[in-house]
Amino acid sequence: AAPGVEHWARTAAAMAAPLRHRGPDDAGVWADPAAGVGLAHRRLAVVDLSPAGHQPMLSASGRWVLVYNGEIYNHAELRGELAAAGCSFRGHSDTEVLVEACATWGVEATLCRLIVMFAFALWDRQNRRLTLARDRIGKKPLYYGRVGGRLLFGSELKALRAHPGFMPEIDRDALAQFLRFGWLPGPRSIYRGVAKLPPGTSLTIPA
Repeated sequence: AAPGVEHWARTAAAMAAPLRHRGPDDAGVWADPAAGVGLAHRRLAVVDLSPAGHQPMLSASGRWVLVYNGEIYNHAELRGELAAAGCSFRGHSDTEVLVEACATWGVEATLCRLIVMFAFALWDRQNRRLTLARDRIGKKPLYYGRVGGRLLFGSELKALRAHPGFMPEIDRDALAQFLRFGWLPGPRSIYRGVAKLPPGTSLTIPA
């Protein structure tokens, strides 16, 4: 039988566990085995400290699922615009503003309106597409790579290393760059086949 919700949730949670230091306040997992998707999140509560800010967060329509790291500085202004357009909100988090903005205006239009530092992953349950995005300055990291035909992503490389199928292989060219310059420019990472999403970039991957 194909792996069920428990398998996907367990794998996603294992990948998020090494990131506890980034989000010590809460943890959440969402999985859709039929689509082959598992999302996990470690939360650092900043804007809304209540459970209404829990992630992964579904849009009010249930179509969109978001995991997000960052802070939207103009979230109050965007919330007002969305409320005027008919959106109702369950809480006060900027996460909810982001997922409802994407649901209302579309991802690209939303990205143009954000004053923000962020990295996020947004799953479209209707069209079965995953969008990864990162802010223009690149304050929040986001790594991704394919392992055995599956796309893995996370805020740190240690999240990818926690996946049972990940077999890390050092990229010797990247290592040489690091030893020469003392840092590693993106989109390269120290592992072969794993990249850092460049600042100001979004990437959409069909299921």
